[in-house]
Amino acid sequence: MTDVYVIRNQQGHYWGKSKQWVDGSDARAVMRAKHRDQAINSLFELSSKDFELRGEVIAAELTERGEPVIEPSQIPLPMEPDVDQPVQEKATETTPEAAES
Repeated sequence: MTDVYVIRNQQGHYWGKSKQWVDGSDARAVMRAKHRDQAINSLFELSSKDFELRGEVIAAELTERGEPVIEPSQIPLPMEPDVDQPVQEKATETTPEAAES
């Protein structure tokens, strides 16, 4: 079996092909690099955008189907706000008394 390299953060999440963190339950969604240098460069770019990131590059074997053998994270992914729903802004009323102040 061939080794590949994957990026894992401090919570056990893996960097995904969709350029987002995934929990590793679906190994097909995890980004993999053939060379360690490629994975290190990707981790460096990620950590330059997120200074709190504590990531590591780990070697993973591939299954017969070409998926990395990884352990899924037990920590759930943080929920991102839904882009489709508009953010409701607090309406501020201007009264004549407030306009004079």
